[in-house]
Amino acid sequence: MEHHFGHKQYVAYFRVSTQRQGISGLGLAAQRTSVSSYIYNRGEIVAEFTDIESGKKNNRPELLKAIALCQEKGAVLLIAKLDRLTRNVAFIFTLRDSGAEFVCADMPEANTLTIGVMATMAQHEREVIGDRTRKALAEKKRAGYLLGKPENLTLEATQKGLAVRQQNAREHENNRRAAAFARSLRGAGETWSGVAAMLNEHGFRTRRGKQFQAVQVQRIIALFN
Repeated sequence: MEHHFGHKQYVAYFRVSTQRQGISGLGLAAQRTSVSSYIYNRGEIVAEFTDIESGKKNNRPELLKAIALCQEKGAVLLIAKLDRLTRNVAFIFTLRDSGAEFVCADMPEANTLTIGVMATMAQHEREVIGDRTRKALAEKKRAGYLLGKPENLTLEATQKGLAVRQQNAREHENNRRAAAFARSLRGAGETWSGVAAMLNEHGFRTRRGKQFQAVQVQRIIALFN
């Protein structure tokens, strides 16, 4: 993305997760700092929009206004905080399909390709989790709730078993998402080293908690083929 120093116009978009944060400014100060750091010597902010969300509602009226203004002025949408929004399919598709030029203060390397990959992964993840939940409930009902041996069903054993299963599921899910991301990037012509760097930048880690190298990217793609 090319920047003409001092001439770019930006529309800043902030997001806070609760009404309380919106009123008190919690979370907003850090986003403003991030935006200020990014904008330095790059251009000017011509407008700001802030969405206040609750856990139940994903409406983003201010985002739509921000995108509309960007399209009208030919400005760049400057997203203060992308992070958890990458898991929200509606947000990502809205952003991608608008065609508006955008940049993320906390993830400058994100672009239309990575946003599209994230959207696909998030959608797939929702569908997989929904399907697994339905199957698990059906199986539990079919078995008449007679699951496991009684001697293994003490509270401590149950909680320990659940913790292990949750940890294994998280690791498997992270590896699957990393493989899907890596496969998409390879399909777009990225090198093995480039894919490894992109995975590391987006917070993915190997099962041992290490950063990805090219050879580990090849292994994880082969594992989830």
